[in-house]
Amino acid sequence: MRSDSRSALFLDFDGVLVSSLEIKTNAYKRLFRSHGPNVVAQVVAHHQLNAGISRVEKIDHAHRHFLDAPYSRNAAARDVTEYACLVFEQVVSANWVPGAREFIERHYRDVPLFIVSGTPEPELKEIVRRRNMQHFFREVLGSPRKKAEHIRALLDNYDLKAENCFFIGDALTDYHAARDTGMPFIGIEGEAELPAGTTVLPDCTGLTAAIAEYKKRSN
Repeated sequence: MRSDSRSALFLDFDGVLVSSLEIKTNAYKRLFRSHGPNVVAQVVAHHQLNAGISRVEKIDHAHRHFLDAPYSRNAAARDVTEYACLVFEQVVSANWVPGAREFIERHYRDVPLFIVSGTPEPELKEIVRRRNMQHFFREVLGSPRKKAEHIRALLDNYDLKAENCFFIGDALTDYHAARDTGMPFIGIEGEAELPAGTTVLPDCTGLTAAIAEYKKRSN
C-alpha cells in the first residue's frame, strides 16, 4: 500500500493494535466491586458504550451517577490512579491484535502512522516505548485532548488531506472522530456496536485489503 499524496493512517490503540479490551474491562470490575454487582454492571456498560473516552471521564461519571455516596473529587482521583496501577503492566505484556503487527511492519515506511487513543498520553507513550513500538509511529497521542482535536492538528501539521487518510478504530468515539474530521473509517470488532453500513473487520488480518477495497469503491 503505497502512500497517496498527503495521506496517513490513524489508529486507535486498545483493541486495534493491542488485545487489551478485556484487561481494561476487568479493571473496572475490580475497581468498583466493593460497591456491589449493580454498580459494577452500570460502570462496565458505561465503559463499553464509551470506549475510547478517557478513564478520568468514565470514573468521574461513575462517582457522580452510580455510587450511593456523596461525590468526592479526591475519591474519583484515587480510583483513576488505582486503575492505572491495575492495567499498566498487563497492557505492556498483552498480545497484539491478530494481524496488527504485520500490518504496521508492512506499511510504516510507506505511509505515516499515528496512534490516537483515549489512554492518558504519558502512560500511552511509556507503554508504546516498553513494547518497542515507538519507531513505527510519527506521533503517539492520547487524552486529555479529544481524538478529533488530535486529528485536526495532525492534518494541519503534516499537511494531510482527510479524505486520503483512514482512521482505524473499534469504538463509537473513533467512528465519530473520523466522521467529524471528514476521514474514512474502518472498524475493528470490539465491545461496542458500530453503525450499520460500517466496514468492520474481526481483527487486522484483512486490513490492507479492506483499505484497498475502500479506495477502489471511492474512485
